[in-house]
Amino acid sequence: MRNIIIAAVLTGFFGLNNAQAQERTDQWGVPYVKLNNGVEMPRFGLGTYNVSNDDCKQAVATALKEGYRHFDTAQAYNNERGVGEAVKESGIPREQIWITSKLWPTEFGEGKTLEAIDRMLERMGLEYIDLLYIHQPIGDYVGAWKDMEKAYEQGKVRVLGISNCDAREEAFTTIVETMKIKPAIHQIECHPYAQRKAMRAKHEPYGIITECWFPLGHGDKGLLSDATIGKIAQKHGKTIAQIIIRWHIDEGFSVIPGATNPDYIKENISIFDFKLDAEDMAVMRSLDKEKRFYNMSIEQLESFVLNRAIDR
Repeated sequence: MRNIIIAAVLTGFFGLNNAQAQERTDQWGVPYVKLNNGVEMPRFGLGTYNVSNDDCKQAVATALKEGYRHFDTAQAYNNERGVGEAVKESGIPREQIWITSKLWPTEFGEGKTLEAIDRMLERMGLEYIDLLYIHQPIGDYVGAWKDMEKAYEQGKVRVLGISNCDAREEAFTTIVETMKIKPAIHQIECHPYAQRKAMRAKHEPYGIITECWFPLGHGDKGLLSDATIGKIAQKHGKTIAQIIIRWHIDEGFSVIPGATNPDYIKENISIFDFKLDAEDMAVMRSLDKEKRFYNMSIEQLESFVLNRAIDR
């Protein structure tokens, strides 16, 4: 165990780095990270993948009452309207809420993407989006990024990000090395069984934050019943899911677990009254085996993109 603890120190005590040491927290304890363009973002939020408009609206409304202020949606989720309606009806000032969405590749292309962004804002009933991603590295992502830069300069978007560019790393390289505005965030699959160390190392030189989807392994029974994590959960009086989410926070990630059940929504945010210690972090890091639950070839991804029905 001594060697594991030493490893934890070498890889970053409590997972903290300089940026985390300077973070502020809100009244619920949620940490806010300063991104590479100076904008602050809450590192914890609600994912809305595979949720209908009506269910999404209800989930966001519930989450807002529990203290969530970060919501992740996408054009391809077909529930942007639900997010926008819940935010508007909450009465909470817009500037206190972080809204993320993603553009689908069928909307990529210089000139075309800017129009798609305007339609997105209209769907959500918003004047601006806090964070806008390229959802998949397929099609004319360069033209899309140029239009996203224009939207950024026009104040329609506050932060630009990339998603799933681990599937096509030349897309990552092209965007970070040749575009005028660098991505502030890269959203990828990441959880204790797939900690994505190689990709994270590529983020560091550009100050790119790693944001994790499938943080609970897409509900994988193996991960959520892992005996090793269970011991840490018992030690802290928390659930396995809470330990996993807390690990993401203590590693410095942004994390967006999805939930529609009010009990799970509350459970997921109830992680800011404790921290994992050095031994806990070392044990969690030892679980990495690069076991991903979402794997598609570029050819499969292209087919998926073309056959996905999206809101326009």
